[in-house]
Amino acid sequence: MVDWKKGLIDPTYFADKALNIKLHHGQKLWLERSVYSENALVTGNRWGKSFVCAVKVLHHALYRPRHLKYDDSGRYRIVTASITQDQANIIFNTVVRLIRQSRWLESFVESLVRTPYPQLVFGNGATVEARSTQNRGEYLLGNDYDLFIFDEVAFETDPEYVVEEVIQMRLADRAGKLDLVSTPNGRNWFYRKVQELNSGSRRGYVQTGDSRDNKHLSAEFLEERMKYFSDRRIQQNIMGQFVDSGGEVIPGEDIDYALRRTQYTIQNLQHLSAKYISGWDLARKQTATVGVTIAIIGTDVHVVELERFREFDWNIIIEKIKQRQRKYPGEIVIDATGLGDVVTEQLADYNPTNVIFTHARKAELLANVELFHAQKRISYTRFEKNDGPGKVWSFEDELREARWDNNNRCDSLMALALALWPLRRRQEIAIMPRIGKT
Repeated sequence: MVDWKKGLIDPTYFADKALNIKLHHGQKLWLERSVYSENALVTGNRWGKSFVCAVKVLHHALYRPRHLKYDDSGRYRIVTASITQDQANIIFNTVVRLIRQSRWLESFVESLVRTPYPQLVFGNGATVEARSTQNRGEYLLGNDYDLFIFDEVAFETDPEYVVEEVIQMRLADRAGKLDLVSTPNGRNWFYRKVQELNSGSRRGYVQTGDSRDNKHLSAEFLEERMKYFSDRRIQQNIMGQFVDSGGEVIPGEDIDYALRRTQYTIQNLQHLSAKYISGWDLARKQTATVGVTIAIIGTDVHVVELERFREFDWNIIIEKIKQRQRKYPGEIVIDATGLGDVVTEQLADYNPTNVIFTHARKAELLANVELFHAQKRISYTRFEKNDGPGKVWSFEDELREARWDNNNRCDSLMALALALWPLRRRQEIAIMPRIGKT
């Protein structure tokens, strides 16, 4: 006999007694604790994310847990969403399968449709649907939800806009809840969101999980994978840990360090007479003009200013560069690729250093940025700028996403590289005498 009142406050009891499902410890923990407005579940593959999400969907569809003042609306909407419709259907199809395995659950369902998108309608007014987040959440606009489960959010191409601008507003009507569920995919936006929730800067719940928590998986198979997987693949795909995805120009842990030491560096700047270098990467058709200024403090550097704009009028660009030089007098290094020489000619009074982005020179520039990070000699803040309607550009995001094989639109990274370039030449001279000869 099922105690339905107990099932309301104890979802693991509901899974066990009402659904006849045996969950592993991590899944039980998720059902019990993911009750905040934002919850994040980060696990290895085959941990059972989709399955436990399906159980949570059924629990919410039947009990409609929320503040009683919202029950006057008569509706309770749940959506499972993901980067593709096929991925979004996985949790939805698991919900359908659990319903069909139970005679009493089927009696609560009024209808099931598959087009234009999958939807379940329950007799108590609750609905469950599966939607895609493609085209920056276009198919979610105009809707409202009580529970939103975003599956594999780490693989969303524009997560900040989709989550913060689209999804969060879909939950505003009735103080809905958002579950962000995913296997890690490098130290991207999802990583930063989890860090934000963990730090307490935004109230929420974070849970991690190892694939080996799922006792239904073949232990022999997992042991075999562990033998042949690289350390990075084991950490990400089995242990559910955030690691660099591979091929990054700057390792994520070095970016973390540069961000952490910012406050200490700013305090030093207030007591020291720093020297400045500015680097300017000039816009192409699909990119932005970016100016980065660094302050030199002993052997370390700190990014004191970053300006980014999509402006192709040379007169405006030249004036902005002059304004920066008046504010931070010092060396200036300019991207002279293509029409860059037009700008440098107008800045002759500042004696700029011109750099042309050949393939070899670009590799040297980026290697120098990597070296400053590896030596823990650089710091900066989280610069963020408007980047068109509903979009925010982030310096940190660009640095984390820049790869050796894909960096053609990393304007701010290149501006930073240009600012650091004169220090590379000085360093070569400084360390040459230390090289012994036999």
